[in-house]
Amino acid sequence: MTSAASISQEITELARTFGGQLLRPADAGYEEARKVHNGLVDKRPALIARCTGTADIVDAVTFARKLALEVAIRGGGHNVAGRATVDGGLMIDLAPMKGVHCDPKARTARAQGGATWAEFNRETQLHGLACTGGVVSSTGIAGLTLGGGLGWLLGKHGLALDNLLSVDIVMADGKVMKASAAENSDLFWAVRGGGGNFGVAASFEFRVHPVGPTITGGLVAYPFEQARDMLRFYREVTASAPDALMVVAGLIHAADGSGTKLGGIVVCHCGTLDEGAAATQPIKEFGSPALNAIGPMPYCQLNSMLDAAYPRGALNHWKSSFLAQLSDDAIDQMIECFTRCPTPMGQLLLEHFHGAVSRVAVGDTAFPHRTTGYNLVVLSEWMDPTMTDRCVAWARESYSALTPHMASGRYVNYMDASDEAGDPIAAAYGPNYKRLRQLKAKYDPENFFHLNQNIRPLP
Repeated sequence: MTSAASISQEITELARTFGGQLLRPADAGYEEARKVHNGLVDKRPALIARCTGTADIVDAVTFARKLALEVAIRGGGHNVAGRATVDGGLMIDLAPMKGVHCDPKARTARAQGGATWAEFNRETQLHGLACTGGVVSSTGIAGLTLGGGLGWLLGKHGLALDNLLSVDIVMADGKVMKASAAENSDLFWAVRGGGGNFGVAASFEFRVHPVGPTITGGLVAYPFEQARDMLRFYREVTASAPDALMVVAGLIHAADGSGTKLGGIVVCHCGTLDEGAAATQPIKEFGSPALNAIGPMPYCQLNSMLDAAYPRGALNHWKSSFLAQLSDDAIDQMIECFTRCPTPMGQLLLEHFHGAVSRVAVGDTAFPHRTTGYNLVVLSEWMDPTMTDRCVAWARESYSALTPHMASGRYVNYMDASDEAGDPIAAAYGPNYKRLRQLKAKYDPENFFHLNQNIRPLP
């Protein structure tokens, strides 16, 4: 076992060249740096290496290997399962690495691994460009992209990973590799869906597209008694939605904290404003909404519109799966489950997969879920720690009640830390799982990067 004195000596040695901060538990800034977005996760790394560039990441990986420390990788720290941190190991924190550069002529953008979608969009929207990113702007680009990347533009431009051109990755042996269609193409295939299993993604290069800067978007909310009709209407709208229209529906609570239950539809149309007005008009005219706020708005405003509903430090427990179909029985079960929701921040959400995302072959990327349909999220969120048992139980009971309506696929970015029954990783990757395990054996045979939704190396 490595002694505390020898660890301290190794940290001193590391600090000689390390460009960022090295934070130990007694250091100023450690308490804030160790926190991730989900307040339910409370871990204490032995050391936090706040990197400023790729060389810092290499040094941190080398340090961890030398001392046999477990490694967690933090990009935006948004992942609900809390995989970005570790008790007693090393957190490689990319938060200081926020550089974003957009080339409007080439329609590409390069971003470092610590950038968020708010920071990415701020730069690309200067040129009226964007690619699919998180529906919550405080989400980090790294984790979202490596696991898939659902977002407002997926019908028109596919997932975040479908827009990826290259990734610079620090491997388990400390080497830096570029993964692209032309270089290390098998690694490029794997990281487009395989999460943090293959290394530390230091930077990303994306293809960006003309979007906005003004798009058509917003929210319509309905009294809860209209929720059944609203969800059936949502099914009709999405059945014929054009690529440019992304529609998310859910059972939600009023933003005032009153606990008032509502049905809600959030839309983004990334085509022309005339096309957006025509596509969203049926939604604006449906039912008797309590709130109707759909219209022209900046894309960046839409991308941050939901941020307040997911504050940093809130306690979260999520369950998620793709639906076999959005049947009347599934809708009725959703409503029944939501009537029992104990927290005014809880939600049941439906995200529609269609358009460009469904025109990619299952085997073209590691992300296999390319069928038109719906992803269901049981989202339990609360602020009062005394509510934890009730809120976790509601999420689990609701997910169990909705299981008969689910397909076999799971979206890896939404999988909670408690998803241990059976083999949820196999459900996340389906027919691509075996190849991912083979590539894990090639690039990380010792499973050095295992504090993630782990793909075990094939023996």
